[in-house]
Amino acid sequence: MAKASLELARGEMIGKSVRVVEAKNKSLVGIEGSIVDESKNTFTVETEKGRKKMLKEQISLETTCKGKKVVIDGRFLLKRPEERIKTKVSG
Repeated sequence: MAKASLELARGEMIGKSVRVVEAKNKSLVGIEGSIVDESKNTFTVETEKGRKKMLKEQISLETTCKGKKVVIDGRFLLKRPEERIKTKVSG
């Protein structure tokens, strides 16, 4: 996993602008917006058409970190935000 992805895996996701680039449910691909809520298993994204709730384990998101576009698999984010910050990741 790239260094920027590692930082995202441990950091705060609420407020991040994201775009779904892969999903088991193909109707989610292309959804863009800002993450407004996060639980252990889901993200809620505010889009132009309203809020969309999606399962982390079924999506990959594109976002930016330090000016670079990064794609991160939602499975790496399967913890509550406060638990994820404590997680040790190697890279």
